[in-house]
Parts: sequence; structure tokens; C-alpha cells
Amino acid sequence: MRILFTALFILLPLCAQEKQENKEKKGPPRPPQNLKVLKVTDPREVGQIMRTFTAGLGVQCNYCHVQDRASDENPKKEIARHMIQMSMDINKNFPDGKMHVTCYTCHRGEAEPKTAPEAKPAQ
Repeated sequence: MRILFTALFILLPLCAQEKQENKEKKGPPRPPQNLKVLKVTDPREVGQIMRTFTAGLGVQCNYCHVQDRASDENPKKEIARHMIQMSMDINKNFPDGKMHVTCYTCHRGEAEPKTAPEAKPAQ
């Protein structure tokens, strides 16, 4: 699993998006809460993974999350979980153990992936 996400970081360009953390907060970051698909516990690793999702879909955190990041109030968060699981299931079937499918594979930096190529203008 860790190899899967490490490869994700290598394959996708990371956005220069700032973490939306409270800058005044002192002490270690809070451990992630309500993770149902991602099996990581390091807040920094979760942050890196989330940044690859924002790059892959071209969205900000509030696209899937409400202010309380652990909340499941936004239905897009459950859709994201299904898509993450789908990518993981596809990748585990490749015999080389490499990651072949990521969010970016379909989304290409857009929230809604294209289902067909754009029409070329008539000449």
C-alpha cells in the first residue's frame, strides 16, 4: 500500500497548494481521523496524498471536505473513497507491482473526466 502511494507521488506533479492548517496551532499535527480507505497514520503522509488528489482533479480541499475534515457530510467524499478503492483494485492486478492507474489517469486535472475526446474543428 505504501509503495502504491509513493509511486503516486512520483507520477503526479504536486500542486504548489498550501496546506490548509491552522498556522497558530502548536505541537504535533493531529492524527488523521475517519480514514476508511487510506491506511496511513502519519498526518504528513495523508497531506501528501491529498495534495496528489487535488492535482489529479484540479480541485481544492473543500471539493470533497467540509470544514471538519473528518466529517462525511459532503457526498463527494464517499465518491472519492470509491474511486480510490477502484484505482487500488486495478493496480493490484498488474503483475509488476507498479502503479499504472491514478486519479490523473482519467481526470487529467479536471473534476469531471472526459468520456470522449474533444471534437476537432472541421477543415
